[in-house]
Amino acid sequence: MSKKVICIISGGMDSALSAMMAKDKGYEIIAVHFNYGQLTEKKEKESFHKIADFLDSTIRYDIDLDFFKSIATSALMDTDIPVPTGGLTSGVPVTYVSFRNGIFISIATALAEKHNAVAIIVGVVEEDSSGYPDCTQDYIEAMQKAINLGTKDSTLISIKTPLIHMNKSQIVREALFLGVPLEYTWSCYKNSDKACGVCDSCRLRLKGFEEAGEKDPIEYEIL
Repeated sequence: MSKKVICIISGGMDSALSAMMAKDKGYEIIAVHFNYGQLTEKKEKESFHKIADFLDSTIRYDIDLDFFKSIATSALMDTDIPVPTGGLTSGVPVTYVSFRNGIFISIATALAEKHNAVAIIVGVVEEDSSGYPDCTQDYIEAMQKAINLGTKDSTLISIKTPLIHMNKSQIVREALFLGVPLEYTWSCYKNSDKACGVCDSCRLRLKGFEEAGEKDPIEYEIL
């Protein structure tokens, strides 16, 4: 019987690859997705289910977190805060959602204990991220210690971040090598039909494909 892992899958390229890497190692994938009021919620949900189908994930959770808008603010949720399109800058951007990964990992921990899963797979990227404080190695290590202190003694859960020290071009190459259906993934912060091509997330994705010498299979407004 294969060991189970909880894979947090946003619908994006990074989380899709992380889950595929776990499947490639023989783990049974329990796919988890969170709807927290993001502008592209419908598109991300659609991408999640396509990716989960591809991974043969028979156990999946599509979880609505309606409370997020009452506890956090971000350009990803609030239409009054414009999504930046001027390129990456230093510091924490307005697209940061307060403690989002902490809340996601906490819920994933409860699911891991429920299903006797051995790990939580998270597609965070430190070196090529947009400056989010909850995408760093130090943060993940602290969360792993916290969740094991806060669960049963018999529960031993590790947080796996297979992409944390990769950049986007390496991610593109590895995804293509493993056969990840990148045409199903979605990265744009603004749009749900054609990707904008100018938000931070689109810029990082396009840069990754360009440096990898590959063509992105999704459509962009600017291309």
